[in-house]
Amino acid sequence: QVQLVESGGGLVQPGGSLRLSCAASGSIVSIYAMGWYRQAPGKQRELVARITSGGITNYADSVKGRFTISRDNAKNTVFLQMNSLKPEDTAVYYCNAERLRTVVDGILSSGFDYWGQGTQVTVSS
Repeated sequence: QVQLVESGGGLVQPGGSLRLSCAASGSIVSIYAMGWYRQAPGKQRELVARITSGGITNYADSVKGRFTISRDNAKNTVFLQMNSLKPEDTAVYYCNAERLRTVVDGILSSGFDYWGQGTQVTVSS
């Protein structure tokens, strides 16, 4: 059974930094891309940053230059370093694993998307 477990959220003052981590566990063979999405109250979930297994990254315009996504493929872990945080960054942040393939009883699965449970990030003075 695949699980994505996030950590690192919390309360920080404007201008501060946080580092989010997400580790995927299970009988994982490969993950095409991992990413972070966020959802603020009353708003739709939006992409924050995404990184492929080959290291190609893309970011939301609102976080470019402030956030950095990185990934440890061997450990199926993705990180989001968030600097110069603003109140508008306040949201629940969700980890996503895209086209994750597992092997069970020698059978390779198709690729499926998985989500973490979310971690709250609050930027406030």
